[in-house]
Amino acid sequence: MSLQSLSYTDEVAEATAPIYEKLSRQYDEAHWRTIAPYIYEINRLKKEKNAVILVHNYMTPDIFFGISDFVGDSLMLARDAAKTDADIIIQCGVNFMAETAKILCPEKKVIIPDTKAGCSLADAITAKDMLALKEKYPGVPIITYVNTSAEVKALSDVSCTSANALQIVNALGAQGHKDVILAPDKYLAMNVAAETDVNVIIYEGSCEVHERFSPQDIIDARKSYGDIVVLAHPECPPEVMAQADYSGSTAQMDNYIKKNQPKRAMLMTECSMSDNVAAANPNVEMIGTCQMCPHMKRITLPKILKALQTESPEVEIDLEIIKLARIPVDRMLELS
Repeated sequence: MSLQSLSYTDEVAEATAPIYEKLSRQYDEAHWRTIAPYIYEINRLKKEKNAVILVHNYMTPDIFFGISDFVGDSLMLARDAAKTDADIIIQCGVNFMAETAKILCPEKKVIIPDTKAGCSLADAITAKDMLALKEKYPGVPIITYVNTSAEVKALSDVSCTSANALQIVNALGAQGHKDVILAPDKYLAMNVAAETDVNVIIYEGSCEVHERFSPQDIIDARKSYGDIVVLAHPECPPEVMAQADYSGSTAQMDNYIKKNQPKRAMLMTECSMSDNVAAANPNVEMIGTCQMCPHMKRITLPKILKALQTESPEVEIDLEIIKLARIPVDRMLELS
């Protein structure tokens, strides 16, 4: 089926009806009739090509609920994909996520629907910057956030996620390291430093989404909704974290809402995650302050369908870089 021949047939309507039942609050019927044919054709074609679709928590609900085989944070997605016998991986996220999938699944064809889907954190540090850090702080272990390029991971001692950064820092401290470097997110590093006795050397990078949140956002929400539960991602500034009720990664925030079912909640993270949480938890009123990631929003249903049809653009990484980048990821899994 070509992009031009997509239409909302009875067959499409029947196949996508269970998805629309979940998303009827996010999309009116007229809009749904324009996107349902893409969902139908993507789901048909991925089976034909033995492909799996990895969908990050920041994807829009039509992608998150409509076509995903696995949903979650970037490392979780890559690990899930590695367990499958799929020939093709479609990464609905940003470039570093697709690279992480390739690092853990080097034998599979990894495709990202838009190569311009970048990340301010990944762009904040290069291999040249890593070599400069090693020269400036000889012998100090470098922990790099998973939100980095394959080349940066290849020069790292250990990787981390927002969920396990503190655990990794403390594990290195227990091994006798008084100092560690945590790069590139300065706010994640600051938030971790506040909870450990290890000296955390901070690198000046930040997420263009999370750095825009402020304590006033939370103060205003509490004035309007006294019983609201505020959850903040650790890429937010420390003064935002101090006002929040809970801090965690995207997966941890999602699990918190599912388990606790608060009457009202607000997520200090990317817009679409709140939409996805709202669709999955209809008894929870999600109150938004909203910051959108322009890079994530480059991934759309038409681009995903075209990527499946053409099996491109493919993510290609030098095998030696894959080998070296896998070492800090494996060490992270051992330490955590």
